[in-house]
Amino acid sequence: DKAPLSKSLLLVPSAISILLTLLFQHYQKFFAYNLQAIKEDFQIWRLVCGRTICLDLKDTFCSSLLIYNFRIFERRYGSRKFSSFLLGAWMLSALFDLLLVEIAQYIFGITINNLPSGFLGPVFALFVPFYSSIPRVQVTQVLGHFSITNKTLVYILGLQLLTSGSYIWILALSGLVSGICYNSSILKVHRILCVPSWVAKIFSWTLEPIFSSAEPTNEVRVGMGATVDIQRQQRMELLDRQIMMSQVAQMRRQRQQQGGMINWNRLFPPLRHRHNANYQDHHPSEQDTPPPTEVSEEQVARLMEMGFSRGDALEALRASNNDLNVATNFLLQH
Repeated sequence: DKAPLSKSLLLVPSAISILLTLLFQHYQKFFAYNLQAIKEDFQIWRLVCGRTICLDLKDTFCSSLLIYNFRIFERRYGSRKFSSFLLGAWMLSALFDLLLVEIAQYIFGITINNLPSGFLGPVFALFVPFYSSIPRVQVTQVLGHFSITNKTLVYILGLQLLTSGSYIWILALSGLVSGICYNSSILKVHRILCVPSWVAKIFSWTLEPIFSSAEPTNEVRVGMGATVDIQRQQRMELLDRQIMMSQVAQMRRQRQQQGGMINWNRLFPPLRHRHNANYQDHHPSEQDTPPPTEVSEEQVARLMEMGFSRGDALEALRASNNDLNVATNFLLQH
């Protein structure tokens, strides 16, 4: 639900990979990530084919599970921003692949003509926002010393994917570097490598109805997965949302203890009662109105990409002290 791009990336490349492995093996050569053919014969199309479809079913399985777990970013940021991240990471990782291969040949004398095929660079790049923005919640402990968290399984899948091939470490390193570069506020890569709004609208009209899913009911949302791992993942997502909302409650208590510098109930009534005529007659006095908090235009743009109005985004960010996660969750809940 609310992740059509993740669903398409999970289904379409996996289906093509299975067909190429079982039925159309003679077509696998067109999807090989052949660096020698790219550099010497200028077969640029191999950058697209070779970096999209996995030819190893183990890589297909691990990358599909990782995309399934990373669908939380599409739900949190919206399909357009998520696709922009994947596009930017895909292009940057292609450049870093070629650069790392040249460095390995120059320093270690290793000649690498082929790399593992598949959508692996952007998958490894998603570990950067996963590490920095997903809260770590302890689930249990092993032997009393080793903590098992809601993120442990994802890291294990990444380690399994990292050890599946001889030169896949190059793809992993280029993916991580591209994810760091795209998330960097200094380099401003996200402003250059992004999906235009008109392209996003075209895909929204054509492909989103095919891959979109109905919102699950409350009875199915938690604890009804097909396996224990899916049930645990569903509960971790629910716990993630509860942690976000607890930050809102904690901030509300802190503001009230400090003398009500920023009052959520005073700032957010327009979001919940826009059509209430009585609210128009009740405005806070100038003496009670706090000075406006400086809001980042970049964060306002991110909230507007999710479908919120500029006014709601400004009020949410001011009330949450420019905390994008808290503002997003409050707007989604109200």
